[in-house]
Amino acid sequence: MDIKVGIQHVSREVVVDSSETAKDIEEAFANALSNDTLLRLKDAHGRQVLIPADKIAYIDLGEENARRVGFGTL
Repeated sequence: MDIKVGIQHVSREVVVDSSETAKDIEEAFANALSNDTLLRLKDAHGRQVLIPADKIAYIDLGEENARRVGFGTL
C-alpha cells in the first residue's frame, strides 16, 4: 500500500510503500499524535521512516491490494 504523508511547511510529501494495513497505520498515527512522539512507518524493504506526529498535515492511504503493473509482477 502506498502511504503519502504531507508535512507542514514542506512542499513535497513523503511516500512510503508499506505492507502494513490501513488500520495499523491509523492506530500508529493516533498513538503517536496522542503521545506527542514519532510516527514510525516501515516500508516493504524493512526500512523505517520516522516523522514527528505534530508536524503531519495529512496522511493519504492508498489501496491495500493495488494491482502492480509491469514485468516485475509475473
